[in-house]
Amino acid sequence: MRLYFCHAAIAASVLLCSVLNNSAQAAGEEVAVVVKIGGIPWFNAMEKGIQKMGKEYDLNAYMVGPTTADPAQQVRAVEDLIAKKVKVIGVVPNDAKALEPVFDRAQAAGIPVITHESPSQKGNTWDIEMIDNAAYGEAHMKSFAEAMGEEGEYIVYVGSLTVPLHNLWADAAIAYQKAHYPKMKLVADRYGVAESVDDSYKTAIDAMLAHPNLKGILTFGSQGPIGAGRAIKEKGKAGKIVLVGSFSPSQGEKLLKEGVILTGYMWNPMEAGEAIVTLAKMLIDGKEITDGMDIPGLGKVAVDKETRVIKVDKMQPITKDTIDKLVALGL
Repeated sequence: MRLYFCHAAIAASVLLCSVLNNSAQAAGEEVAVVVKIGGIPWFNAMEKGIQKMGKEYDLNAYMVGPTTADPAQQVRAVEDLIAKKVKVIGVVPNDAKALEPVFDRAQAAGIPVITHESPSQKGNTWDIEMIDNAAYGEAHMKSFAEAMGEEGEYIVYVGSLTVPLHNLWADAAIAYQKAHYPKMKLVADRYGVAESVDDSYKTAIDAMLAHPNLKGILTFGSQGPIGAGRAIKEKGKAGKIVLVGSFSPSQGEKLLKEGVILTGYMWNPMEAGEAIVTLAKMLIDGKEITDGMDIPGLGKVAVDKETRVIKVDKMQPITKDTIDKLVALGL
């Protein structure tokens, strides 16, 4: 079940969310996954994976989706789940550092915390990564640079300036550009807008005005290519401004087929949801997590016990050749 946290009338909203959740509880131990923001295709797909594995393992597994990509809402959500004494908490962090104190409280209460997209997280039990993060950022830059002819001005979007993985990818991409494509130029600090279609659209419009020679937008965050793509299309800049980035295939299909979005890379968020619940079940059952083990849905995994990271490489391109198949998978 998907829950949303509201800005206004916080007490009433929290009560409503509590009533909704209690009315829908199924038999089985509770596993709750707090995502960055509810209601967008990427996390809708993740929710399907969470629910699928919940049924398979007889767990009451569900997603909690804040109304905005607000770290404070995620903290409140985790606090509520600690109070409810759920069995395992999963989180896709908006701000890794802001969550550290509440993760410590969860651990003190005996509740394991599984993160996703937060490889340097403190206070968690394990983190699941579906890709090699440096390679992911570099792959986007390689495609981006090729489309730009390896020269020209560009800007970068991330979901927010505190999202751990988006900024790691941006760091890797920019470093690769500086090392390999000296004629390309980053003309502004990265913009933390790519979890909002509207903010991504407005930023693209503003950037075109501020930088008349803008040749490319590279975006990490699933709403970035959608908002920027709409701006590029509206201003007749398709083919003149290169747009590359990760997005939900069903949401960006039309823009990609029209040549507004050129390409991007992704992993399957449904599989990520399945992996979080599968790992939660393993923790509930007291199973040891070891390097090279086979985890259902992930396959053979690399396990770093020091950093508490479980990693596989599920990166796949989003292109005109792959988009129909990805959409058919419900992504």
